[in-house]
Amino acid sequence: MSSPRRVLAMAGAAVALLLTALPATASDIPPPDAVVTSPNVTHVRNVPKPDAIASSINTDIAFQGDYAYVGNYGGFSIYDIRNPKKARVVSSVVCPGGQMDVSVYGDLLFAAVDSSRSDDSCASTDRSAAEKDAWEGVRIFDISNKARPKYIKAVETACGSHTLTLVPGKGRDRHKNVYVYVSSYLPAANFPDCQPPHDKISIIKVPLRHPQAAHVAATPVVFPDGGNEDQPGLLIPTTGCHDITAYAEKDIAAGACMGDGVLFDISDRLDPKVTARTTDPNFAFWHSATFTNNARKVVFTDELGGGGAATCNEATGPNRGADAIYDISNGQFAFKSYFKISRHQDDSENCVAHNGSLIPVKGRDIMVQAWYMGGLSVWDFTDSANPREIGFFERGPRSDGGGGGIWSAYYYNGYIYAADFHEGFDVIKIDDRLTNSAKHVRTDRLNVQTQESYRNGWWH
Repeated sequence: MSSPRRVLAMAGAAVALLLTALPATASDIPPPDAVVTSPNVTHVRNVPKPDAIASSINTDIAFQGDYAYVGNYGGFSIYDIRNPKKARVVSSVVCPGGQMDVSVYGDLLFAAVDSSRSDDSCASTDRSAAEKDAWEGVRIFDISNKARPKYIKAVETACGSHTLTLVPGKGRDRHKNVYVYVSSYLPAANFPDCQPPHDKISIIKVPLRHPQAAHVAATPVVFPDGGNEDQPGLLIPTTGCHDITAYAEKDIAAGACMGDGVLFDISDRLDPKVTARTTDPNFAFWHSATFTNNARKVVFTDELGGGGAATCNEATGPNRGADAIYDISNGQFAFKSYFKISRHQDDSENCVAHNGSLIPVKGRDIMVQAWYMGGLSVWDFTDSANPREIGFFERGPRSDGGGGGIWSAYYYNGYIYAADFHEGFDVIKIDDRLTNSAKHVRTDRLNVQTQESYRNGWWH
């Protein structure tokens, strides 16, 4: 989702325009707050947000062993998912600073902060980015004790950290360091620590034995030519990246960079090189990326309207605010098709392509994906030119008329887990001949922005 601090004013006109779209047919819209699913999908459990952070919205999810880590604008929570049918909160950390997207590595949890704070502590308050002593960047916690996570380090980065991506070291370095690719954007001349043009990312080097020594080790420029800045219809011109997905074992990464889609060579962890780049006149905001298991395709999402608009309706159409599927041929992008949910939403429902992950099915390309108030969709894009939905879960419009929905929806060890803005943590299961083989694939970790291959019944 785009940072409220800088984006809402710029996106306001576009959102207002989109919200005037024609309503969907009333008979197609579920009753307010009602849960509806396709016949092959079951809602297993809902765990409400912990009281300490109930007033702020849930964001991204990471997994390790029997635990799920759910980010929240007010901090993060750890859930015991040993028995998904009895998923429960183990602990909750109050540490405000949007978005608090999270990733985990060993005993460390990394949280992205793209909201200017008075300092780097969990007791900080809002502060204008125009003030030199304001802080934003990455927080690091020790999660060895799940009941009592410990805040151990903060690293300030230029323009903050809207999202972050963990990239393990290579060879012997893998056991010594992990690298954090920090995506941030929207500089301004009056922001001392976020100066234009900011066409770069920040890379934090974290010594695993001494995480307190984490520091910004490189700030490579991604767009020396300034990127895509003048395409009509862009939500925001390119000024950095929104999100990066790394496939470290293949030494590649895909960047969703506002106005551009990018392929990186990350064989040198501190010096990623752009090897391919594409734009799309249909896209408003390149938001996130997902490789297929064989890395021969990549799916980019378009966050039309900044996540605050009703774009899943007849007036917006099937291609705008959609996913774009690209084959990777000879190291370059080859566009194949768009995919968007066909279930029209009410005009009170913000709906747009958002965070998702692969479902590990051998020989097929299937993923589950969040669509905010469009719920979540399970879809098959094995045929790149003809993707199709095979299952869904959603809630009807909120009875209070407000927005919300599912921020992230990921598949992990037989179940789908979803972080809903307001409703908390959902556990969902799909029973379908196309996906059932995935239940035999197991892993002990999942950071979706750090893809790992799956084979022989185990993620590697």
